[in-house]
Amino acid sequence: MEEPHKLIIYQVLPRIFGNRNRTRKRDGTFAENGCGKLNDFSDEVLRLIRELGISHVWYTGVIRHATQTDYTAYGIPLQHSAIVKGKAGSPYAIVDYYDIDPDLAVDVERRMDEFEALLERTHEAGMKVIIDFVPNHVAREYHSVTKPPGTHDLGENEDTSVHFSPNNNFYYYPNQPLMPQFNAGDYEEFPAKVTGNDCFNAHPTKNDWYETVKLNYAVGEAGLQNEQEKPDTWMKMREILRFWAAKGVDAFRCDMAEMVPEVFWKWVIDDLKADYPRLLFIGEVYQPSRYQDFLEAGFDYLYDKVGMYNCLRNVICGRQPAATITGEWQATDHVRTQMLYFLENHDEQRLASSFFADNPQKAFPALLVATMLGKNPFMVYAGQEYGERGMDAEGFSGQDGRTSIFDYWSLDSLICGYFEREKRSDEQRRLAAAYQQILRIATRERAITSGKMFDLMYVNPHLGSQQFAFLRKEGDEMLFVVANFSERAVRIGVFIPQHAIDYMQIQGKRFQALDLLTGERRDFEMLSDGMINMEVPALFGRVWKMNDIK
Repeated sequence: MEEPHKLIIYQVLPRIFGNRNRTRKRDGTFAENGCGKLNDFSDEVLRLIRELGISHVWYTGVIRHATQTDYTAYGIPLQHSAIVKGKAGSPYAIVDYYDIDPDLAVDVERRMDEFEALLERTHEAGMKVIIDFVPNHVAREYHSVTKPPGTHDLGENEDTSVHFSPNNNFYYYPNQPLMPQFNAGDYEEFPAKVTGNDCFNAHPTKNDWYETVKLNYAVGEAGLQNEQEKPDTWMKMREILRFWAAKGVDAFRCDMAEMVPEVFWKWVIDDLKADYPRLLFIGEVYQPSRYQDFLEAGFDYLYDKVGMYNCLRNVICGRQPAATITGEWQATDHVRTQMLYFLENHDEQRLASSFFADNPQKAFPALLVATMLGKNPFMVYAGQEYGERGMDAEGFSGQDGRTSIFDYWSLDSLICGYFEREKRSDEQRRLAAAYQQILRIATRERAITSGKMFDLMYVNPHLGSQQFAFLRKEGDEMLFVVANFSERAVRIGVFIPQHAIDYMQIQGKRFQALDLLTGERRDFEMLSDGMINMEVPALFGRVWKMNDIK
């Protein structure tokens, strides 16, 4: 039997991660601002990521997507600039599902070889590989030039005289040109296709996903029209997934999974896992009422954004008390082991930005809760561990507290963190060390990876504003965790009810305790309905590992 394992995912945009060009011209081109490469993930860099406590690396934006950079010399079609967001383009406007983004290659003609070598290096470093699967939409000018022999392209031989056909990959507006409600220059599309964010008209606005078109899964209000013969889009998307799984990709982060019919997911995930049983599917789903449906369809994990992320953000910012964390984990308790927690990702504002917490230290109490409260996975966004603020105005992406996914750019936090480590500031060193410490505890302590949890907040209302306390236990190993969201150190007493002693099967009365965060040692008495007193550092916490001394 395998040891219990807690997934810690490291999301990284290779375009930015390895880029050491500090020009940073607003709206700069590839030639001006440079671009990171897959080869920047050297054995040494991957070792550093692994040592942070990471089990899975999500390489975001590796599949070829629309860009304004010209690669026609390599037989790659040029995209019309009016329907590309930013000079670099969105990683979620795929133009060839079977290709690697040429921006990321040292040798463009060997870009797939470089990706396969990265797969091998990542595995040798002891980590799994996640890539994006974008099933809801593709770039407006999608055209594969690398598809395997015998494979038909999306949109090939379509009947464009009808709005909908189960044999079509796209939806059309017959006899209507695309007429965007913005200046699209000389870009022409006839007939118009439905835009990716379910914009069912021929007039997308700047606020729509105008650079993409919606894929047709041939599932209407009455359900799948023909259960025996699968729609063409289903077959093509399955083959795309199989193509990458065969290369050794370990997991797919499925973009906007909730915009694709559940019946497709059930079919395709069952099909893939029949041959690749260890393959993981992570779904971007924002409707809690549909979580159970997508998990039953085969997803291994789902985003917990509208629940736990929003709650932790509000607690960090002082907009709601720490006690409300209890309600959030309870709301998904029936599926909690499959909820992916995070404090940052490419869609959300950086925690250290002026739009969020304005202080990277404020991450730590939330990090303790998010990584230690349950067995479920946690995700770190590259640069988070070095306090990246995301306060640049890169070009298409303005100053919004996010790291742009649309522009060519570089980040000093990543350059210093992984390539010029001697230039790390003292604060960056402290931040990364604390992240490493917390993530390692979360992945190495059996009480966290496989143990039971008891939330102590219902009997400790005096803690409810800025502290959060809980117990974890597996066998004879027990952890007592207290997170302090206050900017001041506090001296508190935590009440331990008899219910906790019974539920956790705590046998002893006296314990030797080691704080895994500070190294402090002390003895505790855990009496029925008794109080345990302690000091808790500001914007940090305690993780007491307790051994019974009877």
